[in-house]
Amino acid sequence: IMTTAYTLESRIIHWHHDRNLIHGSTDHQQFEKLLEEVEELRLNIMKSQPIIDDIGDIIVVLCNLAHRNNLSLHDCMAHAYEDIRHRKGKMVDGLFVKERVDESATA
Repeated sequence: IMTTAYTLESRIIHWHHDRNLIHGSTDHQQFEKLLEEVEELRLNIMKSQPIIDDIGDIIVVLCNLAHRNNLSLHDCMAHAYEDIRHRKGKMVDGLFVKERVDESATA
């Protein structure tokens, strides 16, 4: 049976509460944990190792950070999508570089 992203996020938040990782931690401590997980991802990419666990661990920490700030991953992704959906740019050395917008023209 397929579990929805919402159900998984709820289970992850419950897991954090059960281990006192919401009230017993801070944004800063969770950010440090996020950096640890991102470094593990970097190392496994460099070694051409599987990265599924690393990405999952990063998402688990992001669930914690979102929840402690009264957000959900869906809220954050929806916000990011609204920011990027009309974004234009070009690929430079394998990275997308967004087109610079003259903010003074809209002021």
